Amino acid sequence: MGLLSARQRMGAAALLLAGSAILSRLMGLTRDKVISWQFGAGAEADMYFAAFVVPDCINYLLAGGFMSITIIPLLARRFQEDAADAWRLFSCVFHWMLVAAGLLTLLCMFFAEPMARLVAPGFTPARCGRLAFFMRLVLPAQVFFLCGACFTALLYLRRQFGAPALTPLVYNGCIIATGLLLPAAAGAAGISVQGMTGYCIGVTLGAALGAFFLPWRVAAREELHLQPVWRHRLMGRFLLTALPLMLGQTIVMLDEQLLRVFGSLAGDGAVSLLNYARRIAQVPVGLVGQAAAAASYPFLVSLLAKGDEARFNGTLRSALLTGLSLIIPCSLCMAACAWPLLGAIFQGGRFSAAETLAATPLTQIMLATGPFWLVYMVLVRGYYARGDTLTPAVTGTAMTLLCLPVYYFWAAPAGAAGIAALSALSVSLYAVWLAGIWLRRHGHGAFEGFCRSGLRALACSLPGAAVAWYVCQICMEKISLHPVMTSCLALAAGVISFALIFVPLSRLFAPAILEPVFRRLRATPEKNGQAR
Repeated sequence: MGLLSARQRMGAAALLLAGSAILSRLMGLTRDKVISWQFGAGAEADMYFAAFVVPDCINYLLAGGFMSITIIPLLARRFQEDAADAWRLFSCVFHWMLVAAGLLTLLCMFFAEPMARLVAPGFTPARCGRLAFFMRLVLPAQVFFLCGACFTALLYLRRQFGAPALTPLVYNGCIIATGLLLPAAAGAAGISVQGMTGYCIGVTLGAALGAFFLPWRVAAREELHLQPVWRHRLMGRFLLTALPLMLGQTIVMLDEQLLRVFGSLAGDGAVSLLNYARRIAQVPVGLVGQAAAAASYPFLVSLLAKGDEARFNGTLRSALLTGLSLIIPCSLCMAACAWPLLGAIFQGGRFSAAETLAATPLTQIMLATGPFWLVYMVLVRGYYARGDTLTPAVTGTAMTLLCLPVYYFWAAPAGAAGIAALSALSVSLYAVWLAGIWLRRHGHGAFEGFCRSGLRALACSLPGAAVAWYVCQICMEKISLHPVMTSCLALAAGVISFALIFVPLSRLFAPAILEPVFRRLRATPEKNGQAR
């Protein structure tokens, strides 16, 4: 590891997390495929997806998703200065997180019925009762997520990305296995497990094994000194850093929950259709943006700690330019092939061809925001690395407050398409707002060449996307095979058409987009030759 540069180590970490993201997305899509096959876009699936609104809000309230961001800078300095004191700080944070997560979870389980009516105002009383039951099953998962986030942050600090990379795989695997196997096992024992109950139990089981036990076991095997510490002089600074993330309910954090809440007002199946569409639209975001952002953050913190502004801007710029050049063609290709893509993944069982067509425009609308999601995910790490959690929280909360009445009075009456459009618009405006603040405060260093790279990627991608869309339409309308087979053939034809046009154009006019790929392909035969 010492022979590698910081840039190479960041690249290796990003590659590992990207591989995990790919497998996780595939398992997530497999999970949703199983759910769509069994329940389609109907009431049972709507209630399952709506059951995550309150648990996710608990996670946001305690900044569980940002644990690495809030605690890594403090722990990094303390481990350099006094390792024993660093363990006391870690223990203090962990124990208070355990208490806060446990109390909030118990409180929400007790008030599940009124909360169900609040988060799903469009559901009937009977559905709200079943929704409350689902909520009580998935709520305990947040205790494991939030406490496990402490161990995951510790592993990130040590540059140990293996266990965090496995976490989503174990989580999704448990949901799928429990959802499929529990009803049969319970039936053999004379116990009735109906509908999506098994999947809800799988959520908590997957969180316990994947999000808590796995990172805890790895941390304990290496070195872990948990102590009964409840007070530490740096807890005030930790809370000051985390408080904006706890109180600031940004439009990005609440995007999925807003789709579920207001989707309940848009008719039966709207929540499920919006969820399936968002799942597809988040694939390029997860593969490109999430991996780059998560892997780059420890390095950004380290560079700022050394006072190296030039390399900090260079690292941030590299993540933005590389991510933008990849996410634009990926999002456009998926948007052009959205009809057969949804058909290949979801259609079948209770998920009909009509539901595939209904989800297609929703997916295309959400895919259009891919570049803005990338900007947000990378840039927000730059803010956090500078210790500024307030700006993203305040601007994101302001955007949420501005959008809430629009969701209620315009988007929900306009149906699922209106909700998807407002989601795309709000996330895009938020990313632009954050970028504008960054440019005014920190200059153009991180964004040098950004617009030029984006326009080149767009120009190289649009012709291929147009041809791919036409090819997909023809194939879906003219090929008379099994619907899934037709979708697979149309999808393959669309992707190949896109690649045949995009690759030559990018090689001619924007070689930087694919040069890393070709460089790696050229290097592989050389390494194999050296090995022989």
